[in-house]
Amino acid sequence: MTANEDQEMELEALRSIYEGDECFKEITPVSFQFRIGELDDTKAFILELAWPETYPETPPEISLDGFFNKRISAETKQLILSQLAEQVEANLGTAMMYTLFEWAKDNQEALMENHKPVVTAVTLTSEVTTKKKEKKEQLTKSQKRRIVCKTDAKGELPRGWNWFDVIKVGAFYLLCYTKWAIQSA
Repeated sequence: MTANEDQEMELEALRSIYEGDECFKEITPVSFQFRIGELDDTKAFILELAWPETYPETPPEISLDGFFNKRISAETKQLILSQLAEQVEANLGTAMMYTLFEWAKDNQEALMENHKPVVTAVTLTSEVTTKKKEKKEQLTKSQKRRIVCKTDAKGELPRGWNWFDVIKVGAFYLLCYTKWAIQSA
């Protein structure tokens, strides 16, 4: 069998085994993530594996650099990687993804035995204000629309904004004057 045929068969097997498993995630057809432990477990980590073109004859690329693993110390990551490298060497030349995932699950406690979570120092300062917030007057949408339509970018009324009203009123008076003039004549 060629490497590509082996990869296709293993990919099909992984999809069928881990179908519906929230711990397994296929990133691409040649790269995968597997969460070891529960989400709320402080000793949980995500194992990322990628196949090179000649896998399974060459070892997969193993990474623990995901964001989920930021709380794991560099020493613990190195221990996990070295233990996994031993497993890879023992299984080289065969489909090993399932074996690596299950081995990591079974040995999670031993791998994370000396784990001390990395804590990033974040200080939150908040001022407690006892002042009551002033309640702002609420405008309806139509009131806001009328205000926006009448003002320019600076919030000022444009020059001549009321000319239409002047013309309209003037036309009304002109019409009234014309009717009066006709009736008077």
